[in-house]
Amino acid sequence: MSNLLWKSLVVSPAVLGATLLVSTTAIAAPKITTQVSPAKQLGVTEVAQQPEILAQTTIDQVNRYSNEGNQNNSQSQVTSVSQFSDVQPTDWAFQALQSLVERYGCIAGYPNATYRGNRALTRYEFAAGLNACLDRVNELIATATADLVTKQDLATLQRLQEEFSAELATLRGRVDSLEARTAELEANQFSTTTKLVGEAVFAVSDVFGGKTGDNNNTVFQDRVRLDLQTSFTGRDVLHTRLAAGNARDFAQVDNAGLPINTAEGTQTFQVSSTGTNSVNIDRLTYEVPIGPAQVYIAASGGRHSHYAAVNNPYFFDQTDGGDGALSTFASESPIYRIGGGAGIALNLPLGKGGGILGNSSITAGYLSSEANNPALGSGVANGDYAALGQLNFSVGNRLALAATYVHGYSAAGGLLFNSGSTSDVYGDNVTVGTGQANVLSPANGSSSNSYGVSAAFRPSDKLSISGFVSYHNIVGFGANDDYEAWSYGVGLALPDFGKKGNVLGLFAGAEPYAFNRPGFVGNDIPYHFEGFYKYRVSDNVSVTPGVIWLTSPGQNSDNDDAFIGTLRTTFTF
Repeated sequence: MSNLLWKSLVVSPAVLGATLLVSTTAIAAPKITTQVSPAKQLGVTEVAQQPEILAQTTIDQVNRYSNEGNQNNSQSQVTSVSQFSDVQPTDWAFQALQSLVERYGCIAGYPNATYRGNRALTRYEFAAGLNACLDRVNELIATATADLVTKQDLATLQRLQEEFSAELATLRGRVDSLEARTAELEANQFSTTTKLVGEAVFAVSDVFGGKTGDNNNTVFQDRVRLDLQTSFTGRDVLHTRLAAGNARDFAQVDNAGLPINTAEGTQTFQVSSTGTNSVNIDRLTYEVPIGPAQVYIAASGGRHSHYAAVNNPYFFDQTDGGDGALSTFASESPIYRIGGGAGIALNLPLGKGGGILGNSSITAGYLSSEANNPALGSGVANGDYAALGQLNFSVGNRLALAATYVHGYSAAGGLLFNSGSTSDVYGDNVTVGTGQANVLSPANGSSSNSYGVSAAFRPSDKLSISGFVSYHNIVGFGANDDYEAWSYGVGLALPDFGKKGNVLGLFAGAEPYAFNRPGFVGNDIPYHFEGFYKYRVSDNVSVTPGVIWLTSPGQNSDNDDAFIGTLRTTFTF
């Protein structure tokens, strides 16, 4: 066999692929010569001058076309041209395709059994198709079936190889370079089991109204979280989250100039803030499926809303993230903010389709805020704790309901609603509600029984309605330590309002309050109104302007209403 014939046979697989792609281009339309692809506009002489553009073009097209051509599974391999749903026997290219498919068996088509002959190809797509047939024709030569390749085919293949030699060389060079870079990245990557998820919040905020407005200034605050998410089996996840921030909530003042004992209007990025941008670990949890149950284990920073469904879409965001409502009150029902720390929880489905329990599940959890303290009166069982039980029920994908019960215990001087430590000084960790509802007995321990219901209804993809009601019965271990507290709220969200990914949210309700408590002044309901509009700049950046209106701060209508205005920018990566 002459050298020319042998070289032609060696390159013939690539050229046979080109022959097919020529057919594809021809079927597209007689006017195809007027369609100039980006790769064609660059020209062969520009390959070395624009490596970044060509590298991206190469990897995308090699992945799309070469891989499709090399598929040998039964779902995508075409063995007869009649299998193409978009190629008819009346098409002029039918016989040419029939020869390529049935004689050479190197053309697989697309996975959905289409040929897509009505679209034009770039030169790099064309060159990628040449490589797709390489293995198949070399296999024919190796198995002594080279006589299937006719002289006519070889001549065509040789001309095509010469025409596209530059593109083929570029493709091979780029692929070799990409493989080398991939190997280097794999050798030096951070971890094979861990990915980093980050969020940074910038917020400009101010409060207006009476003495409160006079005693506060405009602030520019931040909060950063870096979450290392590790999976050992592909189904579990270990959260190791680092947090830092300098945010502080506004000091509310009554008409006499005295501070109001309240956490109303606290914003999500102000929760668990270190105040000075020092870094701490604010979440260390592990989630893993065991049989039908999903198990949640918290070593530090555990929250009930980590594992329990809060039924507040578009307002709630991953425990006080920067992508939902502005305030902690609008984010989730206050019942989920009773206790926190370390503990265990599980979610267990109650049925598998059909019947009244088909979409139901039960949630149970126990969190202790002093689990790490071995002192008497502390530890996992003897310190402050909160145990949650919840029944979840859904009707299709439009309605979700939950009934929640939380039993908690706190030592003297604790708080009912907090961010994980029920014994800290008021104001450091309290997250929602008035002092009347939050402050437990300063001299004696207290236990609480809290009951709540929540619901989320989505009548359409453009509208979501959610709400909650919670009742809290606190029993103190001393005289006059008992009291009751209430809270309720409803939210209306319009997803994709104005642009896909945007959300317009309106929320109204009453932050946790309690009446007729000795030592406290005020028996008015503290209403909370909130509106925000999250504008998604990109997949990783959103800007959220919003306003919070608080009436009767501190449960006292004599105090002027407070208005909090915020412009929040959230970066995620």
